[in-house]
Amino acid sequence: MSASAQLQDPRVTAISAAIRRASRKLLDQQTPQGFWCADLTADTTLESDFILLQLWMYPPDEAGVWQARSTPLVQKAAKSILARQLPDGGFNIYPQGPAEISATIKAYCALKLAGISPDDPRMVSARECILARGGLQAANSYTKINLSLFDLYPRLFCPAILPELILLPGNFLYQMSSWSRVIVMSLALVLAHDPHRPVPRGFTLDELLLPGTGLAFPKGETFWSRRTLFFAIDRVLKLWEHYGPRWLRQHATRRAERWMLERFEGSDGLGAIYPPMMYAIMALDVLGYAEDHPARREAVRQFNHLMFDDGQRFFFQPCFSPIWDTSIAAYALGEAEHPASAELKRTADWILAREIRRKGDWAVKRPEAEPSGWAFEFANDHYPDIDDTAMVLLALKYAHATDPVRQRECHKRAIPWLLAMQSSDGGWAAFDADNNWEFLSDVPFADHNAMLDPTCADITGRVLEALAAHGIPNDHPAVRRGVAYLVRTQQPDGSWYGRWGVAYIYGTCFALRGLRASGESDREAHVLRAGEWLRAIQNADGGWGESCASYDNDTFTPARSTPSQTAWAILGLIAGGDTTSRSLRHGIEYLLENQLPAGDWAEELATGTGFPKVFYLNYHLYRLYFPLLALAEYSKVLKSTSTER
Repeated sequence: MSASAQLQDPRVTAISAAIRRASRKLLDQQTPQGFWCADLTADTTLESDFILLQLWMYPPDEAGVWQARSTPLVQKAAKSILARQLPDGGFNIYPQGPAEISATIKAYCALKLAGISPDDPRMVSARECILARGGLQAANSYTKINLSLFDLYPRLFCPAILPELILLPGNFLYQMSSWSRVIVMSLALVLAHDPHRPVPRGFTLDELLLPGTGLAFPKGETFWSRRTLFFAIDRVLKLWEHYGPRWLRQHATRRAERWMLERFEGSDGLGAIYPPMMYAIMALDVLGYAEDHPARREAVRQFNHLMFDDGQRFFFQPCFSPIWDTSIAAYALGEAEHPASAELKRTADWILAREIRRKGDWAVKRPEAEPSGWAFEFANDHYPDIDDTAMVLLALKYAHATDPVRQRECHKRAIPWLLAMQSSDGGWAAFDADNNWEFLSDVPFADHNAMLDPTCADITGRVLEALAAHGIPNDHPAVRRGVAYLVRTQQPDGSWYGRWGVAYIYGTCFALRGLRASGESDREAHVLRAGEWLRAIQNADGGWGESCASYDNDTFTPARSTPSQTAWAILGLIAGGDTTSRSLRHGIEYLLENQLPAGDWAEELATGTGFPKVFYLNYHLYRLYFPLLALAEYSKVLKSTSTER
């Protein structure tokens, strides 16, 4: 095909126009400083917990009247919760998902605190939904613990979480995932002071208890099961809480307090994520920090910063995602060959200024590695993560800073840090290396389903892609081990499990991209199987969609098509060597037909994963930069095939 014929090809014309619109839309959302940070939204549990935190911070008066109930923020939070109630009365944890017991219990409690009568039809239906799903007894451990702080659930039947964990040998604390670590330490400080905060006069949740069902956690299936053992240990720990030496408790509390305060430094709140930031406020309170103490005042300020309130919408974000959004946006623009050098120069300067140059928790297992890397949030110096660092390095392939020497030096640090963070199984996890003590998933407070930070295909694939983009050869031992990890962890149906995106489409996309970047032939059986799997699950409208229920079902569960998941499938097919199939063309047509006039796409479903089975995320830029990236890659395919002819 000649150059003039290529220009007349309607596919090229349509795709080029779509790329220009999407690029313009993306650039319009860039801040003057050079970064992107879109809304990051989740479920109603954040607003529910906020109301409970208000009860903690502003308790009822001596007459048992909770004056804070009528404050604008509490009422806005209640309104936000009610707006998302399902027809069956429950509350879900992802859009279009079923009612979830813990989310519904939290919502019911928050709404009742906010003044909604239990006789209100909305509350009646919520209560019926809760009882039909096992009642208050069926809530997860953190819901029960939160309620126990106000004597709304017996603490005797909540898992023990002790500050003495910090004293255990073998770096026990660092065998938990980083997010569990900050949650557990801050919450342990709260529980160590045995708080029994008052509730409004006459307030109770007894109506949520399912008659005939005990309050204790269910034991393991067999007498000798690991779960049964941990519950036996939990009973011992409860005895320790009452009869253990006070001097040791005081020593552990001081250590835990110091550990928590150290992680305030260089961070937008403890761990820079909602749950530990909330518990940190409570911990500082029980530790005796006055309301005007700088540490407590800053903890409250950072927590309140997660609040979004524009007069029309009110919600809490679980955290902020500027590094993630910025690096993917910059990479997509670079792949689209958009002449945005000035904009991306600002991006590169902003990114380089946020390289983390101090040792964090990761250094416990990798003490010899020189500090580098990037966090997910604006500031979270103790917790740079591998996924963001890999994505930043991909962005810096196209974003060139004002100071090229500084950028080269940054690359020289970040690449070795990524290599050092490879786990012994050949894969990469999110925040730590070799965080794989699987038995910890059976401890009683581990039902948030994220006690560990194991290696995963999606991050491993992205790291391999980043290493290749910065000149690490395909025969490098770390690359070969990474490739072997991906081949070994492929599902029997040809897909890969995606830990940080929903779910098998996400994992398959980035596994294939990592394999391609590492020189794996697209004729290999595992690559061919993956392509067949992607084509087999395509929706009739040409797009791809997957439900968060995939995590519950341990297998791909279809959903209606979304722009981001369609883009991942297209990117996976291209990475697997598919440049001509009907499936690929129909996927591209889906994106072209569903692009909005402004240049972006509409997407309501959650395609991001926080904790599988427990907490999901809506990244509000996924609908834009991933389709842009897919169209850009396909455009290159068209150009290369035209040139070959």
